[in-house]
Amino acid sequence: MEKMIAVCGLVCTECPAFIATQKESDEERKKVAEMWSKEFKVELKPEDINCDGCIADSERLFSHTQVCEIRKCGLDKKVKNCAHCEEYTCEKLTDFFKMAPEAKTTLDEIRKNR
Repeated sequence: MEKMIAVCGLVCTECPAFIATQKESDEERKKVAEMWSKEFKVELKPEDINCDGCIADSERLFSHTQVCEIRKCGLDKKVKNCAHCEEYTCEKLTDFFKMAPEAKTTLDEIRKNR
């Protein structure tokens, strides 16, 4: 499967929710729901774990994906991902990169090779 890069630089195709959805595995969804419920201190059910990736033309998106400000901004600006934005690196991304430095590495690499 081709690597899918989210607007923010996370690799959708490596995300546990994406993987569980593509496998159509209820057991995988259950594991992800349990893991993320503990990690993020939220109540997630296996049926909450459905995502085809934030750049996919699909209605199956994880709940945070639907409210993600970075994704919304990228879609509004019609950029493939933030590496293609004239305002790279903005404040939204700077804050996000503190939690997900691997996303910055991905976007920096894309930007360098454009």
